[in-house]
Amino acid sequence: MERLWMNARRDSTDGPENVDELFAEIVAGLERDGVGKDWLDLDEAGPDDARPAGPKARADEADIPPDVEEEPEPRDPADEDHYVPPEPPPLPVLRASTFAALGLFVLGILLLVAPGIFGLQSSVGTPLSLVALCAGVGWLILRMRNTPPPDSGWDDGAQV
Repeated sequence: MERLWMNARRDSTDGPENVDELFAEIVAGLERDGVGKDWLDLDEAGPDDARPAGPKARADEADIPPDVEEEPEPRDPADEDHYVPPEPPPLPVLRASTFAALGLFVLGILLLVAPGIFGLQSSVGTPLSLVALCAGVGWLILRMRNTPPPDSGWDDGAQV
């Protein structure tokens, strides 16, 4: 089959004129090899044959061995072993400096939304709120850990 295809590719210098002949040769080679024996020709199919039937669709009852069941038994999903993920690790304990950074963040939001709570006008409360928000966010970012936790062991995973 490969030889036929390679010859067809070498002979295809003429262009699209011999494409139909080459296709016919390839189909003939496939038919010699037995490809497509079980398929119905669409021209031969009657009105009750909507689709070509495969070999399983034409199997008789006599072809089925007696020890093979026709329908598989429905499986109970509870019988199968499913992956049960482990419990997630507990959240880390927040330190005092983390609480201070979150407090600055909340103070900044309060000064921005309602500066009257602290007896300030919005012209004074807005710059103070922006400073408090930036300080709280910056403090949280600077405290982010760039190394693995101390109890992680020797295997630190794939670090690039």
